[in-house]
Amino acid sequence: MDPAAAAQEIEALSAKLHQANDDYHAKDAPKLSDAEYDALKRRLAAFEAAFPDLAAESSPTQQVGAAPAEGFGKVAHSQRMMSLANAFEEGEISDFVARIRNFLNLPADTQLNFTAEPKIDGLSLSLRYEDGQLVQAATRGDGTVGENVTANARTIDDIPQKLTGEVPAIVEIRGEVYMSHTDFAALNAGDTGRTFANPRNAAAGSLRQLDPSITAARPLKFFAYSWGELSEPLAETQMSAIERMAAMGFSTNPLTRLCGTAAQMIAAWSAIEQQRATLGYDIDGVVYKVDDLAYQERLGFRSTTPRWALAHKFPAELAWTRLNGIDIQVGRTGALSPVARLEPVTVGGVVVSNATLHNEDYIAGCDSSGAPIREGRDIRAGDWVQVYRAGDVIPKIADVDLSRRPDDSQPYVFPDQCPECGSDAVREPGDSVRRCTGGLICPAQAVEKLKHFVSRAAFDIDGLGAKQIEMFFADDQLPIREPSEIFTLATRDADNVSKLKNRDGFGDKSAQKLFDAIEERRKIPLSRLIFALGIRHVGEVAATTLARHFGSWDAMIAALDAAAPAAQRHLQAEEAVTQERADAAGQGRRARIKETSDQVWASDPVSDAARAAWDDLVSIDGIGDVLAGSLVTAFNQPRERAGIDRLIAQIEPQEASAASGATTELTGKTLVFTGTLEKMTRAEAKARAEAMGAKVSGSVSAKTDLVIAGPGAGSKAKKAQDLGVAIVDEDEWLRIAGR
Repeated sequence: MDPAAAAQEIEALSAKLHQANDDYHAKDAPKLSDAEYDALKRRLAAFEAAFPDLAAESSPTQQVGAAPAEGFGKVAHSQRMMSLANAFEEGEISDFVARIRNFLNLPADTQLNFTAEPKIDGLSLSLRYEDGQLVQAATRGDGTVGENVTANARTIDDIPQKLTGEVPAIVEIRGEVYMSHTDFAALNAGDTGRTFANPRNAAAGSLRQLDPSITAARPLKFFAYSWGELSEPLAETQMSAIERMAAMGFSTNPLTRLCGTAAQMIAAWSAIEQQRATLGYDIDGVVYKVDDLAYQERLGFRSTTPRWALAHKFPAELAWTRLNGIDIQVGRTGALSPVARLEPVTVGGVVVSNATLHNEDYIAGCDSSGAPIREGRDIRAGDWVQVYRAGDVIPKIADVDLSRRPDDSQPYVFPDQCPECGSDAVREPGDSVRRCTGGLICPAQAVEKLKHFVSRAAFDIDGLGAKQIEMFFADDQLPIREPSEIFTLATRDADNVSKLKNRDGFGDKSAQKLFDAIEERRKIPLSRLIFALGIRHVGEVAATTLARHFGSWDAMIAALDAAAPAAQRHLQAEEAVTQERADAAGQGRRARIKETSDQVWASDPVSDAARAAWDDLVSIDGIGDVLAGSLVTAFNQPRERAGIDRLIAQIEPQEASAASGATTELTGKTLVFTGTLEKMTRAEAKARAEAMGAKVSGSVSAKTDLVIAGPGAGSKAKKAQDLGVAIVDEDEWLRIAGR
């Protein structure tokens, strides 16, 4: 998939997830199963990992659940409850194994085992035991903070109140609360006052009852499969740890097995899939985990998922229906996104009436390079189309049945004007997405930017969701048309005759709760603030990287302002080089392109300080020229900068902390790896450095604190010597890294 199509997918997935959060927490009427809900979130994480420069849509990938509901006490997890990356094809399993071997630098003849276990379609729960006694139970929540459901968990027979045998003084056991098919049918047949859509929703609703006696009356079960904080290790392998949990008194899944190859993992998946209909409970895939816990420790985590685990989902589900029409939605970056309006059809137990169409090329039956897809068949209103869902919930159009196409059908003409504001919608060279040029005058962009600002992964203001944003945006008495106005809402309400408490959907209590929720968000982590601004290409991963690199808002602003002249020169050079690429040919092409770029830089030189600031920005691992240019440009647009400044006057950005949350000798230091590492792969070295709070850069500068030089180190090592930067070899690095 090309980047433009991926951007459309990210935006569509985000919208679906926000609606799911609202259904689950605000309305207490979930419409998605746990598999659908979690797979949607994992799908977003996978896309943002594959396209980091496009991770700028309002997707809660830094959170692996949803915010804790009111009515329950909040519990801060001592170790974050993570999500899982997804796979759908057999080839992805081989790729997963290869990535693990490459990361760990394991020879082909070194045995590498994995566990394979059913992925239960239920509700994640963490159980804390001290001296063998259950003291606390918490839902996943947003992965960092969950709901305290201790009283409810004590009513579940599968959850022991006291552990058996010798156990660690502190142990957190994690697993899944679920309901069997038989018990689910009996529950719906009984007098509960409501009908649940599926066993997952029934389990979630039952566990989250404010009255524990209601939970006690519901037939909930629990499978243990993981752990959080431990005062001492459970075992040396994943399989042994599962056996240890069973010995403590927990139910563990008997289908879990050990695999030594990708082929064995796929065979385990196939065997479990064949038993799916007879298990008596819902599963939506198989989870693979590296068996050796020492390897798990080395592999560590990405922003929301462990590197050592993967969820292999069951196949996509298909259905045919009529495409009634194609609508265009305008996103916060101005992207025009086509949406298929379908005759409602059931796909895998879910009624589908909308599907993503990616972009105008996909509708036309070709990719961004003009090569045919679907054998060149275009998509038109009135067509019969094949709809599919592959665990990610957001439906897509797979194919078209030309034999059923109406005789009077016409090819779809993608608009070249914004349907919201009438501004030109242009498609830049090399971009698959057409964008509205209206900017802030486009109401759709303004509203979507505000929705992004309050999204779960950004400011996450309780009671201020997408629907409320639309209401306040259209309000003439208490408008919210830019982020800073969120934080002046209470003051403006106090001075306004038309009070919020008198509006539809609000009262005294709900209005005050909203004001309180806004007040709580005046202090915001730096990474969330950067992401919330909705700058093109700056997703959650990039926002976290920038926050860790600069440490504070003031430091980042100073650096961006200093880099502005050089960023402008870079953009000019890029435009010139783009044209040169089109014109250049032959053996001298590369030299001509470089000469063009050099000429632009030399025609109007920038200061050494500006060039150094730009070089520092683009040297941040994972940032790059495109993202850096977008970032600096956003902060140097007068109207956008003024709005940001008004926002900062209302809030308190918090300084970024080390990735691990602990202070080490590398915390805050900038590292550069050069040459060949022989005992640790570059990927593992980088992950280890970042886990210890360091910043990894791609180039050496006066700001570099340490260079790790392996065999073959060249210009970077020499520059470090010239600048007096400390240089160590790999053995010293391993000592520092604790290996």
